Amino acid sequence: MRDILDLGELHAEVTRKAIKHVHLSVLPPIGKVRVAAPQSMPLDTIRLFVISKLAWIRSQQRKLQAQVRETPREFLNKESHYLWGKRYLLEISFADAAPAVSLTPRMLQLQVRPGADQRVCEEVLDGWYRQQVRDVVPALLDKWEPLLGVKAIKVFVQRMKTKWGSCTPQLGYIRLNTDLAKKPPECLEYIVVHELVHLLEPTHNEKFSGLMDLYLPHWQHFRKELNTLPVRHEDWDY
Repeated sequence: MRDILDLGELHAEVTRKAIKHVHLSVLPPIGKVRVAAPQSMPLDTIRLFVISKLAWIRSQQRKLQAQVRETPREFLNKESHYLWGKRYLLEISFADAAPAVSLTPRMLQLQVRPGADQRVCEEVLDGWYRQQVRDVVPALLDKWEPLLGVKAIKVFVQRMKTKWGSCTPQLGYIRLNTDLAKKPPECLEYIVVHELVHLLEPTHNEKFSGLMDLYLPHWQHFRKELNTLPVRHEDWDY
């Protein structure tokens, strides 16, 4: 069941879920407000909670609206693509063989079958980016899980429209955005730590911030760095 809170110029979409706490999200690209609330929580209580967060909501909306967007990728030769924050020029070749991606110091070489269109090129490259994240994550988990005293039961890497990562604390599941492979490595590490800390504290409250300060003192710098980098054009249009 969904309700809409009308707060003058601001409208918030409320979804009821089997959860214990209220979760407030401000979503790209324009700052749509979404609230996930316990099923039994009165709408007036949710309204008061959202009103108490208006200053934070406005701040997040300004940041999102100022964030740079990538132009749509056309998968043409010499088009710019990124891996771990470094720029490469795309070089497409055709061969009657399995699709493949490789790197030279300046080029990202994409091999596809003859007749492959833009959609196929995108799917091949997305799969390659997903694998880049999967290859790096185990070492990050080995580093951070013992430090935090937590264990991620399962880690998913997938395209995500509205978040760089998410956590389902009751199941121990963590999800990471495939596009993190395009950003500097410290951005992925920050998101991994962020989601692991959610296994200790599900909400973004003072306890959560305190844990982040303790274990990753410069986390707000990494968050700012990530949020000022261009985001995928297609992923954030919904």
